[in-house]
Amino acid sequence: MGDNVEQGVYNTSKALQMAEQMELDLVEISPNAAPPVCKIMDYKKFLYEQKKRDKMLKAKSSQITVKEIRFGPQTDEHDYEFKKKNAEKFLKEGSKLKAFVFFKGRSIIYKEQGQILLLRLAQDLEEYGKVESMPVLEGKRMIMFIAPKKKK
Repeated sequence: MGDNVEQGVYNTSKALQMAEQMELDLVEISPNAAPPVCKIMDYKKFLYEQKKRDKMLKAKSSQITVKEIRFGPQTDEHDYEFKKKNAEKFLKEGSKLKAFVFFKGRSIIYKEQGQILLLRLAQDLEEYGKVESMPVLEGKRMIMFIAPKKKK
């Protein structure tokens, strides 16, 4: 085992000499490997390429925003239509939609009306998005998520 360590040190010093002769840098790629893996390269150019690659990956990834729409258990028709139009706009933009019915005080007795309202919204927005999770009651809120459909 001692021979391998000495050989590794010898290879490292030889690699350092080679790097100096080429006027490049010796960069440690994998320090945890049994003999550490090194590469002779221009370190500044390597950093530049790394930043460029990271920037490209960041540009390709998309941020998912979540928009919320709040209803009451007895939301009337006009308010429902207005909020439905906004929900439609959010889904067209590519945002996720979090629709919820908020039950104030004793209005919790209208749980079924809240569920019917959310299911109706899901049905009306069927062509713009798909339901990610069905209506679930969490405390005084009944929540449903709708994700936008992928553009073809």
